[in-house]
Order: sequence, then structure tokens, then C-alpha cells
Amino acid sequence: MHQPSPGSQAPGQPGDAFVPTLGQVFKAFAKVGLTSFGGGLSGWMMRDFVHRRAWISETEFLTGLALAQSFPGVNVVNLAIWLGFRLRQGPGALMAALGIVVPPMCLAIGLAAAFASISQSQPVHVALSGVAAAAVGLSLQTGLRAAQRAAAELMPLAVMAVTFIGIFLLRLPLLTVIAAMAPLSIGLAFARRRARRPA
Repeated sequence: MHQPSPGSQAPGQPGDAFVPTLGQVFKAFAKVGLTSFGGGLSGWMMRDFVHRRAWISETEFLTGLALAQSFPGVNVVNLAIWLGFRLRQGPGALMAALGIVVPPMCLAIGLAAAFASISQSQPVHVALSGVAAAAVGLSLQTGLRAAQRAAAELMPLAVMAVTFIGIFLLRLPLLTVIAAMAPLSIGLAFARRRARRPA
């Protein structure tokens, strides 16, 4: 069922408004969950939903990624819920959450049982190390794109630098850094928006 939705387009149909069905939402998130190994799901989701399917803009995706990382819980599930809600409201959020969790969970249970018998195999450990490296690359790519957008001005760049120093160099507690920097960053964003409005 096709419905109008600003900013959402079907792949191959530029200019045509498109909203996926609930079944399409579930299958798309299930595919991401089943084909993303070793983490890096946010990078795979960005590539699939922004660049390939064109269901959501890059700006909307990165906004959702920032929100998902600031909420409690699993980041990728939070992101799936947000994207599903943007696509199909509450039912879309439910289908996205089920798609990203249930099929991979069932597969993981089966693989965990199988892995118990081959866990001492050196080739298996080498293969898993390679998969983990690829996942880190996907996450890094998404992080760099988000940083590139956020660091367009001096103040956001300063917030990013202070956050990085606090967490990675000074090893301050994550919640303490977020509690201090999130309100500051939000306040700076509102101040910039107000300053740009015509008098």
C-alpha cells in the first residue's frame, strides 16, 4: 500500500512519495539483523535505508542515531524503533523492533548451540576476527559521517572534542559526561537556531 510521505521515496522512483508496508518494514529490518555480523548494524542500516532504499534522509537517520545513543537500552534497537516510527508510526516501530530482534535471536540460539562443538577451532576464531574488523569499519564510517555533519561549526566541534577527551582520555563516567554535555549541546543548538531566524 503506497501512501504519501514527505522525504520518503522508493528506490528507482525519484520524486514519487513512498511509504513501505508493515510487512516491508519487518522484512527490511529482519534482513539487516540477519546479514550484519559482529556489530556495525547502524552503518548497515544507514546504507540500506538511506542510500539504497531512500526511505529516509541522511539527516533524519543521523538525528535518530543521536537520539538512539542517548536513550537507555540497546542502541540499534532504539534506532530501529525510531526509524520504524518515522516510516509507519507506532505499528512501524513495533515491526521494526521485532524485525531487528526476533529473526537474529532465533538464528543466534541455533548458532550458539552449533558453536559449542567447534569453539576450539582456530580457523573459526580467525574468521570471527575478520568479521569483527569489518563491523568496526562500518561503525567507523557511520561515526565519521555523523561527525562531519556535526562539526560544521566551531561550537559543535568543541562539544565533540570535550566529550571525546572526557570519555577516552580522562576516562570519566559516561553518564557524567552525557549529563554535562547533552544539555550544553542542546542549548547551543537552540541558540544557533534562534540566531539564524530573521528578526
